[in-house]
Amino acid sequence: MDKDYLIKLTLGLYRVTELFPAREPLKFSIREKANQILADSLLFFTKNPLNLKEKQKKNFSEQILKNIEILGAYFKIAQTQNWLKKENFFILKREYDKIKEGIIQELKEKAFPTRIIKEEREEAFAENSSLPMKKERCKKILKVLSRKEKAQVWEFKQIFPGVSKRTLRRDLDFLLNRGLIERIGDKNNTFYRLKRKIS
Repeated sequence: MDKDYLIKLTLGLYRVTELFPAREPLKFSIREKANQILADSLLFFTKNPLNLKEKQKKNFSEQILKNIEILGAYFKIAQTQNWLKKENFFILKREYDKIKEGIIQELKEKAFPTRIIKEEREEAFAENSSLPMKKERCKKILKVLSRKEKAQVWEFKQIFPGVSKRTLRRDLDFLLNRGLIERIGDKNNTFYRLKRKIS
């Protein structure tokens, strides 16, 4: 959300509420909520000049969403008083709903990388916790390759039926990175064999 857009929207709301009766408390309540939404939105949508933490930004987002709901209720009350045309409130509500959608969209985008990081951490933990099993599988893979000239992943899958192909590929990559085996061919014709010593 653009800073100028947020300021113009707040000014527009001030102009609309100027038509309310002079001492009407609802006029000041609506303006107060609009000012809070403006202040919190500027902090939420700008490029984090104050180095706000994600938790702080989330608190701002919750506050903005809550204030937009309250503002919507205030608009309904004001509408029943016939101080303004319905169109004025409709336009304001529509614009504040845009802010709401912008916040929800940004929160979704921020949640996606967090989910990826979490999955990577869980995967790393699972890999570390199964290290003894991995060592045993790697030893067995090396034994198989010492008996056979070469083998494919599906053949190892038959030897380790309870282990996924993905895990077996990771084991093979582990052995590849340590220079113990080599990969030959590609796609469906990918084979693994013991690394040949150059004489």
